[in-house]
Amino acid sequence: MQIEGSLEEIIFRNDDNGYTVAVLSYNGTPVTVVGKLVAANVGENLSLEGEFVQNKKFGYQFAFSNYEIILPKTLVGIEKFLSSGLIKGVGKVTAKNIVEKFKEDTFTVIEMARERLCEVKGVSAKKALEISAKFTELKSIQNSVMFLQNYNISVNMAMKIFEIYGAKTVEIVKRNPYKLVEDVEGIGFATADKIAQNLGISSSREFRIRAGIVHTLQTSTEKNGNTFLPKGMLISSSAELLELDEQNCEDKFLQALDELVADKSIMDFWHGKTEVIMLTKYYRYEYSIAQKLCLLCNGVEDKKLDVSREIANFEMRNKIIFHEEQKKAIEQAVNSGVSIITGGPGTGKTTIVKCIIEILGQNKEEVLLLAPTGRAAKRLSDSTGAEAKTIHRALEVTGDNPNGGRFLHNENNTLKVNAVIVDEVSMVDVMLLSSLLKALPRDARLVLVGDKDQLPSVGAGNVLGDLLKSQVFPVTMLTKIYRQSDESLIISNAHMINSGVMPIIDNKSKDFFFEQKSDLNEIHQTIINMVTTRIPSFLNISSQQIQVLAPLKAGVCGIDNLNRTLQQILNPPSQRKAEIVVGSTIFREGDKVMQTSNDYDLVWERKTKFTVEQGEGVFNGDIGKIEMIDFQTGETVVMFEDGRRCVYARTDVGELSLAYAITIHKSQGSEFDVVVIPIIAGTSLILTRNLIYTAVTRAKKMVVLVGEKKNLRRMVSNSYTVKRFTLLADLVKEQQKSISELFK
Repeated sequence: MQIEGSLEEIIFRNDDNGYTVAVLSYNGTPVTVVGKLVAANVGENLSLEGEFVQNKKFGYQFAFSNYEIILPKTLVGIEKFLSSGLIKGVGKVTAKNIVEKFKEDTFTVIEMARERLCEVKGVSAKKALEISAKFTELKSIQNSVMFLQNYNISVNMAMKIFEIYGAKTVEIVKRNPYKLVEDVEGIGFATADKIAQNLGISSSREFRIRAGIVHTLQTSTEKNGNTFLPKGMLISSSAELLELDEQNCEDKFLQALDELVADKSIMDFWHGKTEVIMLTKYYRYEYSIAQKLCLLCNGVEDKKLDVSREIANFEMRNKIIFHEEQKKAIEQAVNSGVSIITGGPGTGKTTIVKCIIEILGQNKEEVLLLAPTGRAAKRLSDSTGAEAKTIHRALEVTGDNPNGGRFLHNENNTLKVNAVIVDEVSMVDVMLLSSLLKALPRDARLVLVGDKDQLPSVGAGNVLGDLLKSQVFPVTMLTKIYRQSDESLIISNAHMINSGVMPIIDNKSKDFFFEQKSDLNEIHQTIINMVTTRIPSFLNISSQQIQVLAPLKAGVCGIDNLNRTLQQILNPPSQRKAEIVVGSTIFREGDKVMQTSNDYDLVWERKTKFTVEQGEGVFNGDIGKIEMIDFQTGETVVMFEDGRRCVYARTDVGELSLAYAITIHKSQGSEFDVVVIPIIAGTSLILTRNLIYTAVTRAKKMVVLVGEKKNLRRMVSNSYTVKRFTLLADLVKEQQKSISELFK
């Protein structure tokens, strides 16, 4: 049967699949309706096709399978629609005046003869234009979202697509659905391909091949950290993705590459004896890094400061004695345009940084301390006693930059500093480093501090590894361990692992334990017990201070399954806690969550003792807690560990994930009181030495490993590291050579 009425209230909507529970005014009676409802707003008229059913839990409902948004036909309905708030600037009075003037022709006038709206009292020419434009936009949004829903594109994603293409969304997608791959972040090739198949587009069309190439490059960058691919590898991978015969379609692939080069989407050049393909923006990132670093390196005055007296004074006051390699690191940092300090835990990096800050301060230099994440910045601040910021915060994220870009500070508005020290540089990707370097003054000093044996950045590039490989900048390799108490094993075991030696796991120390379990379900249950009862009882701490770090997302001991179990125990359902469903994840008030992507537009505020600071930008890896969920609107309030408070719209909640357990990769740059790590069998491509080394070095007070010793031994002995295709090392060498010749 078919019913028609006005949409009065949306009780619940899942923005991933569109499933909605709403109230419809049907013949003047409120009726609960359930089904997939997208792009419909309160105040609009709907025609629903379905049947009335008796739900055991919720009572009498109308379950619909199809629907259509229709404009109201009665004068009362038209007036109600206009005054519903959908059209900004039209309140009850203006709506009443418009309907009294144009009667049943109101919508025709708004859409086709908007200038006539000026005949209505209180409606100016500007307002008439705004009313007409908003009305047209609403229709376009509805048509676009409903069209995209036919291809299982979520409401969230459909709205993002509409923001890019506007009223031409349907036209563009029908003509070339693969354009979505190039233009819309989050739309993969598979989605575009499915749309194309439904539209009857040939699998060998040139724009499909273009999209396949771009998607292959993007995937290689986002998942594997490559900034380029060898041409042969790119074509082979693209052909496999497209399920096309590489040899028979070689001409089409070459033509597609030529077109992408002509569009400046990619670059095609020879790197040594290999022809390589690179997304243009990543070439620009790496080139700008190389250029600015070499300029900084050659920009320091020839005179060198003798800092031996300052170092001696620092040693005396702090009751320490620096090793020669540490003194060398300090001297190079103070006297070089660019210097690198690398070493594992306990090798004195923080003490060196404190001394550098003090000496530069005595020489009246303004020093800025930076780290990639909020946790890393806080740790740096706590350990040095000086203020440290995230790189994003220092650059000041802005959506209103007249010069373009994500940040307020850039080459046209540099930071007012003399020296910058960046900690945890191993996790900085090429995009972020490029942005930072653009914002540095030409005569600034840059000190890069990190651990070369940590996992590389989650984002593209291999910054620290490439800069060391270039051999252009002064480098200090710290090897001697200074910070390690007699009863502690965390640091010494970390160095043993890094050397390929099995760590001491006899459970006689106070901070490093191994729990032998073979069955995956036993490992899972042991981890749950450790987090919820055993460790909190042993250390007299909260479960919130314990972080599970797992190698994988999927599986019995993957973070998805661990998060579900830990959430059920640590933050179970309650009538006093609102929750929201996004995809397959339930988010509940009180949940520990993590931001999973960079969102430069999300607004936050941070309350201090005297002021309220406001800004934009929440970033991949930021951890916080859900304070509140508005069940009606889906708005979710998250308080992050650094004090930033963000309000997520329902459409943005999908950027979060539960964080009782996180991947080891996501833990980079962070430090936790206690880490619990499942030791499981798996592919040697993932379960590597530097993975377990990174996990162990995240702990401050305790490490607990749960699993089989043979699997730990395999990881420790597995020195495999994934080779990333990056250009930075060679670009640095080229730039340094050019600048050296220039300064001769």
